[in-house]
Amino acid sequence: MKGLLRLWFGLSERVDRRTYFLTGVGLMFLKYVVDTAVVWSSTGRWWSPLDYVSPLWSVRSGALRGVSPEATVWLALWTLPFLWIGVSMSMRRAVDAGRSAWLAVLFFVPWLKYVLMLALCLLPTAPAVEWRAHVPAPVTADRRRSALLGIGAALAVTLPTVLLGVYFKRNYSFGLFLGTPFTAGWVSAQVFNTNHPRRVGETIRLALLALLLAGLLLLFFAAEGGFCLLLAFPLAALVAIPGALLGRAVALRGHEAAGLAALLAPLLVLSEPKVPPPSYEVVSTVEIAAPPDQVWQRVVSFPEIPPPTEWLFRIGVAAPERARIVGTGVGATRYCDFTTGSFVEPITAWDPGHRLAFDIVRQAPPMHEWSPYRDVNPPHLDGYFRATHGEFELTALPGGRTRLVGRTRYEVEMAPQGYWAVAAGQIVSAIHLRVLRHIQRIVETGSSAR
Repeated sequence: MKGLLRLWFGLSERVDRRTYFLTGVGLMFLKYVVDTAVVWSSTGRWWSPLDYVSPLWSVRSGALRGVSPEATVWLALWTLPFLWIGVSMSMRRAVDAGRSAWLAVLFFVPWLKYVLMLALCLLPTAPAVEWRAHVPAPVTADRRRSALLGIGAALAVTLPTVLLGVYFKRNYSFGLFLGTPFTAGWVSAQVFNTNHPRRVGETIRLALLALLLAGLLLLFFAAEGGFCLLLAFPLAALVAIPGALLGRAVALRGHEAAGLAALLAPLLVLSEPKVPPPSYEVVSTVEIAAPPDQVWQRVVSFPEIPPPTEWLFRIGVAAPERARIVGTGVGATRYCDFTTGSFVEPITAWDPGHRLAFDIVRQAPPMHEWSPYRDVNPPHLDGYFRATHGEFELTALPGGRTRLVGRTRYEVEMAPQGYWAVAAGQIVSAIHLRVLRHIQRIVETGSSAR
C-alpha cells in the first residue's frame, strides 16, 4: 500500500507505460463510478461514459444540471487528488519516455489531454532518464534574489493572463481561475529552486506571496475589486500549491527551463469557449400570523425596509429596499429597488392569495466592489451573476396563518460555477430573508411603512 501511495502522490517513482496505463484506467473507472452515483442521487439521471469523457464543457454541464452547488463543490474537491495523480504521473511518464516534463501541463487542456495520455501510454522507456531519485539538500544562498525572480516570473504569467481573460475574452473561465494560479505556482517554484534547492514550506509560501501580490496589483490598477479577489484567493491558493510542488520537483530532479510552463495559462484562457451556465435555485420560507389575502398585498409591493444591519449588506452587497408595481395581473411590471439600483420584473403568474411569479429582465449590480477608487466597475459586476426568475407562494395554514415561500433562480457565469454558486446562493438567501422578514413584520404589526 505504501508503494502505491508513493507512486500516486510522490514524485520520485519512475512511471513506465504499463503502470501509467493500468493506473489511469483503474482510477478513471473509480472516479466515474463515484461521480455518476452523486449525479444519480441528485438528479435521477445517468451520466453516460461518452458524456463523462467529453472535452466539451457544454456536455458536462448538461449532465451536472440540477446538482446542488454543495454537491458540485464536493465533486470538485474529490477531483483534486485525481488531478494531482494525473499530472504528476504524466510528468514522470514523459520523463521516463525521454520527453520534457512540461508535457504534463497539457493534462489541463481539454482537447489535448486525451492525445497526451494516449501518447504516454505508447511511448517506450528511454535508454537514459535524467530524473533524480533524491533531491539535493536545501541551501540558503541567494535566497532573496531567487525569491524576487520567482515572484517576478509568477507576476509575468498572472497579470497578462488575467487581463487577457477578463478584458479581451471577457470570460471568467476555468483557465483563468485554475490554470493561472497553477501555472504561477509552478513557474515561481521552479525559478525559486533552480540551482538553489529550497524547502517545501519556503516554496509554497513564495507561491502564495506571488498570488497575493498579483491580487494587490490588480486592485491597485482598478482591474478587479477587493471582494472578488478575496473570494477567489482560497481557490487560487488551493490550486497554486500543487503547481508549486510540481515546479519544485522539476527544478530539483530535472534540467529544464521554466519558459514553457508560462504558456499554459494563456493557452487555456484563449482556447476555452464560453458556455451556457447552469441554473441554480434558492428557496426560503417564513410563517406569518395573518391570512394569505393580507400577506398578498405586501408580496406584490412593500414599503421601505429599514437600513441593513446584516454584515453581508454592510460590506457592500446590494440590499433590497422596497418593491413597487405598475399595473396588475400578468403583464404588469414589478420593480424591486436595491441599494445599487432596480430590478425590473415583468409578472408571469398572478394568482391573488396564492402565487406571484416574474421574470427578471434587468438587474442592478450585485454589489459595490471594494476599491481604493470611487467608481471602479470590474467586468464581473456586469451580468456574470444573473437572477433570472423569482416567485412567491402563499399557503394557508391553520389558525389564520400563512406560509410564505420565496424562490429565485440564478446563474453564475464564472468558473468553476459550483464554487461561485455557493457564495451567490448565500447572498440570494440573505436577500430572501431580508424581504420575507420585512413582509412578516409589517403584516403582523399592521405597519404601512418602516
